[in-house]
Amino acid sequence: MDVEEEEIVAEVAVEEASNEPVEGWNEISALKDVMKRALMHDGLVRGIRECTKYLDKRRAQLCILADNCSEPAYKKLVAALCTEHGVPIMTVEDQMELGEWAGLCKIDAEGNATKVVKASCCVIHNWGEDSPARQHLLENHLNQ
Repeated sequence: MDVEEEEIVAEVAVEEASNEPVEGWNEISALKDVMKRALMHDGLVRGIRECTKYLDKRRAQLCILADNCSEPAYKKLVAALCTEHGVPIMTVEDQMELGEWAGLCKIDAEGNATKVVKASCCVIHNWGEDSPARQHLLENHLNQ
């Protein structure tokens, strides 16, 4: 094997390794990855109005709700719809974080989020492509 063949074999090995489950996934990192993939595939809706539509139509795969939502009636409504239709629900601590993860922000030149808009609720209705993060969430956090 010459040098060029060794480089090609190494590149193929790296590509194959990237699809394997990554050790060290936690609930938050896996959720961020899943939301990013869903956003890229137009499978993420944000805001109470759109989320309730998708929950009511039974098109939701996962619902993400912020704990510090200022309106308790929103939390009750979303929780009731999720329970009624059997949709898994995950909670995050902060509306600002949820808004940033859902793409409700501007990204500056350094890659930092600016002008973040709060989000009380997000619904994933299309996962996008399968990923190790999605598998981690399904196995460890959504089937409890």
